[in-house]
Amino acid sequence: MADSNPLLIECEGGVLTLTNNDPPINRMSFEYMDALEAAVQAASSDPDVRVLVFTAAGEKDFSVGMDLKQLQSGSAARGGAAAVFDQRLRVLAAIESMDKPSIVTLFGYCLGGGLELPLACHFRLAAAEGAKIGLPELDLGAVPAWGGTARLTRCVGRDAALDLILRAKKIDGSEALRIGLVQEVHPLSELKEAAQALARELAGMPPVAVAGVLRCVVGAGEASLDEALAAEREAVMRCGRTKDQVEGMMAFMEKRPPIFTGE
Repeated sequence: MADSNPLLIECEGGVLTLTNNDPPINRMSFEYMDALEAAVQAASSDPDVRVLVFTAAGEKDFSVGMDLKQLQSGSAARGGAAAVFDQRLRVLAAIESMDKPSIVTLFGYCLGGGLELPLACHFRLAAAEGAKIGLPELDLGAVPAWGGTARLTRCVGRDAALDLILRAKKIDGSEALRIGLVQEVHPLSELKEAAQALARELAGMPPVAVAGVLRCVVGAGEASLDEALAAEREAVMRCGRTKDQVEGMMAFMEKRPPIFTGE
């Protein structure tokens, strides 16, 4: 690699792009996960970051998941396999529960952890050609270990999740779109720019309102109706105290695009 950093970090216009830098197959190594955890933690409290984009170097594979050789040879030094998995669960939970939208690009192999990380993101965009998306752990005599069974079931439903996992299937972008695993499909040559365009769109939204929606839809998604309505009420009241809501209403009445500042 021209740059040996396991994670490339770039922030522009409120969009933080985090790139797995282990081409061509972009394994999720110990070093990558350490850097990713630090970057996600920093982004969560950085007011200059409004949207996160997760992608990978090159155009061959988003990720083949965990480096299994590294897991076998190096997990003892990190407290064992359970500690390694716990870190990955922690990082994915932090992405999913963040008050800022996250977008991920799926292309080439997106297997094991290479699908479990995307499942924690709020927007998943897939390549129209060449994608092989799945949780094939049963081929290895194993079970998805980073929340894949739970998040995939919540995303596509029980029947589709069982079909994918128990048959160790690898589906393409069009099938992923059909079952609701991804929201958009784009030609591979346009995929990363499509993710950036979506990120810029979301970065232009009022941050307090965006955070409120994420808390309601993601945070309260499994709550009772009363709890979900209470979360929505709290988000409404919080937005009512912001300058962005005043700006949004004024812009609507003046027939002009709003300019949201996060205040």
